[in-house]
Amino acid sequence: MKKLWKEFKDFIDRGNVMDLAVAVVMGAAFTAIINATIGDLVTPLLSILTFGIDFSTLSFSIGEGSDAAIFKYGSLIQAVINFLATAIVIFFMVKGVNTLANKRGLDKAEDTKKCAYCESDIPISAVRCPQCTTILDASKVPEDVR
Repeated sequence: MKKLWKEFKDFIDRGNVMDLAVAVVMGAAFTAIINATIGDLVTPLLSILTFGIDFSTLSFSIGEGSDAAIFKYGSLIQAVINFLATAIVIFFMVKGVNTLANKRGLDKAEDTKKCAYCESDIPISAVRCPQCTTILDASKVPEDVR
């Protein structure tokens, strides 16, 4: 029992649990923003484009009476539309955040490249890899050093 308690304590102390908790809370807050955007902005626009058709009520039945099998294909259509609308909203939100980050200079991926041989990150202007010492651009190395 003591060993199990110690493992649990180590698990909690690693910080992964707090990171996960923060991610869940932020995800819930982000979900509220997405739902509000879709419900208040996108859905009314879609309603105009579809002339107010409520797809969720579309269905057909096979058979008669209480034993009839009802296929609610409209619910599937509505779910696909909701998914696509959500994906579009998330795409544009992420694109906007990335654009802001790039304008602030937060994207520093442009100043490094990967060595073709050892896969380490090296400065983009490097002629020789500092990890594996491979010559990356022989034209920039003097003849007597090669």
